[in-house]
Amino acid sequence: MEIDIPEVVAEVTAAFQRYEVALVTNDVAVLDELFWNDPRTIRYGATEILHGYEEIMAFRASRPSVGLARDLVRTVITTHGRDFATANTTFSRNGRLGRQSQTWVRMPEGWRVVAAHVSLMPAEA
Repeated sequence: MEIDIPEVVAEVTAAFQRYEVALVTNDVAVLDELFWNDPRTIRYGATEILHGYEEIMAFRASRPSVGLARDLVRTVITTHGRDFATANTTFSRNGRLGRQSQTWVRMPEGWRVVAAHVSLMPAEA
């Protein structure tokens, strides 16, 4: 298996960047599009545990749309072959450091997140 085929890394990087723009602008339609529409899709967030595409969509529709801006600190995208990738990033928001990991799979309709996890580092005392 080839790791980090340049054109595949470019595709996943573009999908990741599209997701990031949608996240900070609260473009729910794009966020929903980029998650795999399947009951096996998982998103563990800073305050929520979501199993299945329907739960993820409901969360996105109801979350606040303010205070979403963040700065990415370090992003690592690794592709495994032509159809599987991971995207991991650390970010800063309101002085807090967070972590995000995503598993991306090439589906017939394009790259989709099949599993994601977001967490915040404990606030310093």
